[in-house]
Amino acid sequence: MKKFGLAGQIFVALILGIVVGAAVYGNKTAIAFISPIGDIFIHLIKMIVMPIVIAALVVAVAGVGDIKKLGKLGGKTILYFEIITTIAIGIGLLAANVFHPGSGVDMSHLAKGDISAYEQTASATQNKGFADTIVHIVPKNVFESMAQGDLLPIIFFSVLFGLGVAAIGDKGKPVLHFFEGVLEAMFWVTNQVMKTAPFGVFALIAVTVAHFGVSTLLPLGKLVLAVYVTVIFFTIVILGLNAKMTGTNIFTLIKILKEELIISFTTASSEAVLPNIMKKMEQFGCPKAIVSFVIPTGYTFNLTGSAIYQALASLFVAQMYNVHMSLMQQITLLFVLMMTSKGMAGVPGASFVVVLATLGSMGLPLEGIALIAGIDRILDMIRSAVNVLGNSLAAISMAKWEGEFDKDKAQDYLDSVKETNVA
Repeated sequence: MKKFGLAGQIFVALILGIVVGAAVYGNKTAIAFISPIGDIFIHLIKMIVMPIVIAALVVAVAGVGDIKKLGKLGGKTILYFEIITTIAIGIGLLAANVFHPGSGVDMSHLAKGDISAYEQTASATQNKGFADTIVHIVPKNVFESMAQGDLLPIIFFSVLFGLGVAAIGDKGKPVLHFFEGVLEAMFWVTNQVMKTAPFGVFALIAVTVAHFGVSTLLPLGKLVLAVYVTVIFFTIVILGLNAKMTGTNIFTLIKILKEELIISFTTASSEAVLPNIMKKMEQFGCPKAIVSFVIPTGYTFNLTGSAIYQALASLFVAQMYNVHMSLMQQITLLFVLMMTSKGMAGVPGASFVVVLATLGSMGLPLEGIALIAGIDRILDMIRSAVNVLGNSLAAISMAKWEGEFDKDKAQDYLDSVKETNVA
């Protein structure tokens, strides 16, 4: 008999959440009662992310100990991220021209969302130049960056600290053992938190459906369909080809990460599964040093699902207001998105802020994005899932590129996963 695992429990919770959400649609008392359950789950996830990222990076870098080797890995990783996200933006723009999701939308039937907080963030971040973005990478207070959940400065500090631990030799060994202990302890905590995932998923989905209902989707159904079809196409074709080049099958990777993909999809948060995908990619044959560097960095630089959404949403607004954008303007838009998506890294609601900043720089109406604020969570679900898959594949690609991928370990892990599924 097949075991009713976490993935099955989450799927049941998802269905129940939709049913309960539809039943209590518009009922503010019911929403207020269910909402804290989802909020607690998200808080639990955010609680474990920072300690794991710091401990994993310190252990990985101290293990490598060679600044030249680390610099080489860093350069290759950033190059890989830039290529793959640029392809994602290009596919998003192409899809917008094929689907025309903004054409013929009756704006009078759409409710406007409040985007004032996003507008302030977008203008504040947009005013920063490239030099300011580089300065931001270096934390002035590492605890402040931890409190804000800002990954880039944390990555910088952890890498530098890990190099320091390696440089002091035997004196650094107790520090290294401490962080190894922290990492193991946090993985245990993660396993306990994941047991509550079905409750969190149920609450988050129920609240989303209860808030917006099915009727909200209908006027913007074309945009939802365009985003989902494009992201699935990108996953199967682009990530599929990428996986094949590394000797992996994209569907095998999806099978390995099925629980993490369901959790990231239903919670609309890729952060929710960061510890799990790091652990699984290590079990799948990627060295700890590569996994611990590539995946946390990818959470800032390799958000392919978000890149597709940003491109589609930008052209959606232009089409909705009947603004024709020439080929040259769209090429300009691609370069603008390449810059703004990196500059907004670590900003809460980053995808939304990126679109706002892009619309402003291209002279498109900012009010347009307020009309899709209501369904942003539904779009966020699919882009979070593909962000998780893309970063897991990035770790495999880098391990292969460095010639450090362990094929035997990967096969042993696949065999153990098959046995678990059969049991």
